[in-house]
Amino acid sequence: MEKIIINNYDPNKGLELKWKDGFIIKVLFEDGEVRLSANNEGLESLANHFLNLAQKEVPVGSHIHLDEYNSLEEGSFDFCIEKI
Repeated sequence: MEKIIINNYDPNKGLELKWKDGFIIKVLFEDGEVRLSANNEGLESLANHFLNLAQKEVPVGSHIHLDEYNSLEEGSFDFCIEKI
């Protein structure tokens, strides 16, 4: 696996997310639980997103909204990652 590179947060640019080519991410709600499934590229992409949000300079309330129209597989539930 390559190193995950996180660009320093710049409030003028916002979060700079990096997606690995070929990523697959699916979010389902089954049997009373949320199931997030992803291939290697999807997991690396999500790791990048979490590490971006974890930067101290990123303001509380910053979030990443994922849905089937911009990043998740068809039939996925919307998914939001928010910094508190």
